[in-house]
Amino acid sequence: MSTSLAAEKEQAQQDLDRMRHSTAHLMAAAVQLLWPEAKFGVGPAIKNGFYYDIELPEALTPKDLGRIEQKMRELKNKKLGYDRIEVGIDEAIEEMSKRNQPYKVELLNLLKERGSTAVVQETGDAEAIGLSEGQEGSTVVSFYQTGHFLDLCRGPHVEDTTHIGVFKLMSIAGAYWRGNENNPQLQRLYGTAFNTKEELDHYLWLLEESKKRDHRRLGQELDLFAFSDLVGGGLPLFTPKGTLVRDLLEEFVQSLQEPLGYQRVHIPHITKNDLYKTSGHWEKFQEDIFHVSGKSGEDFCMKPMNCPHHTQIYASRMRSYRELPIRLSEVTTVYRDELPGTLHGLSRVRAITQDDAHVFCTPDQVQEEVLRIYSIIENFYKPFGMTLAVRLSLWDEEHPEKYLGTPELWNSAQEQLRAVLRMKGIEWVEEVGEAAFYGPKIDFTALDALERTWQLATIQLDFNLPERFNLEYMGPDGHAARPVMLHRAVLGSVERFMSVLIEHYAGAFPTWLSPVQAMIIPIADRHLDYAYQVKQSLLDVRLSSARESIRVEVDEARESMQKKIRNAQLQKVPYMLVLGDKEAENGEVNVRHRSGVNLGTLSVSALAERIKQEILTRNDLPRE
Repeated sequence: MSTSLAAEKEQAQQDLDRMRHSTAHLMAAAVQLLWPEAKFGVGPAIKNGFYYDIELPEALTPKDLGRIEQKMRELKNKKLGYDRIEVGIDEAIEEMSKRNQPYKVELLNLLKERGSTAVVQETGDAEAIGLSEGQEGSTVVSFYQTGHFLDLCRGPHVEDTTHIGVFKLMSIAGAYWRGNENNPQLQRLYGTAFNTKEELDHYLWLLEESKKRDHRRLGQELDLFAFSDLVGGGLPLFTPKGTLVRDLLEEFVQSLQEPLGYQRVHIPHITKNDLYKTSGHWEKFQEDIFHVSGKSGEDFCMKPMNCPHHTQIYASRMRSYRELPIRLSEVTTVYRDELPGTLHGLSRVRAITQDDAHVFCTPDQVQEEVLRIYSIIENFYKPFGMTLAVRLSLWDEEHPEKYLGTPELWNSAQEQLRAVLRMKGIEWVEEVGEAAFYGPKIDFTALDALERTWQLATIQLDFNLPERFNLEYMGPDGHAARPVMLHRAVLGSVERFMSVLIEHYAGAFPTWLSPVQAMIIPIADRHLDYAYQVKQSLLDVRLSSARESIRVEVDEARESMQKKIRNAQLQKVPYMLVLGDKEAENGEVNVRHRSGVNLGTLSVSALAERIKQEILTRNDLPRE
């Protein structure tokens, strides 16, 4: 692990956040000049930008953002400072009352009565309270003066407005004050800021590209999945094409883990509530669980996770140390009662299919098993061209009451995971307090084509469930011992991973994953017979994968060749095989790739071999 590199990245991000927070103040200063009666809520830096919640006498339009931007540039050029002023809380309340800033007065009174933690919890803005870290209970708060604009703020800020880079105001939204729908709704102005114009332009390009790649739109256009109001929100319906993609992903994971000794199991989708009460999940998740009632009078629920069920397979009989490790795997759906407003295509659903696996092993087998899981994850992501970043999530030793197990057990487990990462020879970061309450974990973050990061795969050590369910194995000394449980996810959620993949590839899946791999396009009806001969030749190609043949279709529509090619391109079909008199006479095909590259005339066998290699290697061949 390169601590210096991690420190440099962290410092660069802190500097960028400071500049963005300063830009939020600059925006507020501009708004106050344009609308002197504006009343300000909070304005933090956020990922990729900043926002400010403001009460205004009129509803802003996108046109107003241009006016605000122009005023911001005028103020920036004046080299206004960010001058810190410290005053007592009572004096601060008096000053904000004079300036008719009721939301600032409310924050100050909340700070005075309940402390900084309450303010942060209710606003999400640590800087808004004007109280530095470690000053809980202090009677002094800070303001920052920028020209005419005075704002309650903890800071820090840039030295003056000329240290602000390039910025752009992005959008306007509504936001309830302090996140409470019973409070006034303010106007939230979003903006972004970067150090250079090139960085801003690149970010704006990524935003436009992400709109084009939205998996919700592409999923409909490519006929992969659908939603129905009669079925319910967050409950996707997968079409034959979408189901094929799911199956291929699941089979890929299985092909990697089966040689390593993983065995499939199958569990029911409902369970008695008692299972989750024993596991400890009930207390944490009961508000997110779908409850089921039946004729027995017993309380059931739809399973929100699978691990407690798998413990019961392990516990179904006494185990010997000779049987361990036991590796159980399953692709199955869990159900969580997500709020309607949080649902988002496939990325946030109520029916979540997990490629779940759990390993029960002895303490001295942990390191080897983690290495096995690591290799599965590494090999799975390789074909997708996604770079993986690794985080080691540790416990917070200053708050041991939040975790299960002794300090010795935690230190040993964490050192085992560090040893694995050292063996892999990779860089990683460590985050204190990010461990699960039952054990430390290795989290993998994938970087997609739009430079977005997704936390997908994970390896977790668990001391909790073996203890709660009293899991045992008979050791070599004839005494019962407690196994360690490893949780692992490769895709994470099949639905969410599909949403990431659709946007990563803009719907143009690699050949091995494409629902239709080749579209045969006869120029005229007289070429149909030859088209079906070519189709049969491709279907006859035997593959050593789970899928038996190349997936090929014939476009029989009475439309122009150009229209058929365009349709195939819209469906993101990798190969378009155009057939006319010459091709039929010579027993060949004219091959075009969806990228627009014309591969020229090939024999059917040469094309079949090309597609076969792309399927078997999960790697598309060069097109030029």
